[in-house]
Amino acid sequence: MSARDQTTGDLGRAVAVWVDDGGRAQATAPVDPAIVALLAAQGDEADLTLAEQRAAYVETAIALGGDPIPVASVQDMRVPRPDGGEVAVRVHRPIDAPDADTAVLVWCHGGGWVLGDLDGFDRVARRLATAGRCVCVSVDYRLAPEHPFPAAIEDALAVVRWAAGPGAASLGTAPGKVRLGGDSSGGQIAAAGALGARELVAEQLLVYPALDPALASESYAEFADGPMLTRAAMRTFWNHYRAERPIDDPELDVLAGDLTGAPPARIAVAAHDPLRDDGLRYAELLGAAGVGGQTRVFDTMTHGFLRWGAVVSQAQDLIDWLA
Repeated sequence: MSARDQTTGDLGRAVAVWVDDGGRAQATAPVDPAIVALLAAQGDEADLTLAEQRAAYVETAIALGGDPIPVASVQDMRVPRPDGGEVAVRVHRPIDAPDADTAVLVWCHGGGWVLGDLDGFDRVARRLATAGRCVCVSVDYRLAPEHPFPAAIEDALAVVRWAAGPGAASLGTAPGKVRLGGDSSGGQIAAAGALGARELVAEQLLVYPALDPALASESYAEFADGPMLTRAAMRTFWNHYRAERPIDDPELDVLAGDLTGAPPARIAVAAHDPLRDDGLRYAELLGAAGVGGQTRVFDTMTHGFLRWGAVVSQAQDLIDWLA
């Protein structure tokens, strides 16, 4: 094995990547002991119904997220969609927000496009708002399989356009560009939304984004059986999300899209994650398109660690880096 520094185009931050003789990226540091203990305590969810999986996902996020930190206010609101529907959002305002020009971060939670809600992401949203001294708008986008692609992206775009324009008065911010972020499947929604509203998004903040519908990367082979997330689970999530869309549909595959003029990106990935190479590949493609930004690999982490503030200190490290 040999080591090399991989610089993701113009993204500015080189990350150390170990590769074997065949050129395959390898995780080199062991999984954090706290996560090893968490994995050992994991139950089997194979026989749970979809409703039970959704409830368990939220319960886990609350249990592992730590105590909710105080913020100035938390407000549930509804944002209109162009089709006449509405998107539920939760607005977190930090205690020490700047007096003027407070930034807005629109966030799309993870959960394989199938799981997750505002309650499950509440603890992270509070931390993002506080660390970034920004208004964090958490999006309760429509979930698959009831609402497959592109419903979630349409919801995210509606919230971005609202936050950048008519919703600024309600948010207490100035109209203008917003930050758009997401973790895992929410990272795919955020990346697609950033490409769909390039003129309104100042920056895209992506945490281990799920971007490859073909599941073809080396990290998918390396971590096909986990830890924490498996290739089989991601195949099921993608199938729910894409419904009748073929895997090679260019509208579904952000990695195959035109990245010219995309917003700058800050991309974080976990080394022990089948999605690791999705984020690194996207960073490379953005760099090749002349898009700036930064990328960071958390070398002892697995998929999902953003939501585990009570378990691993690197969850807060990640939030501080994003901020």
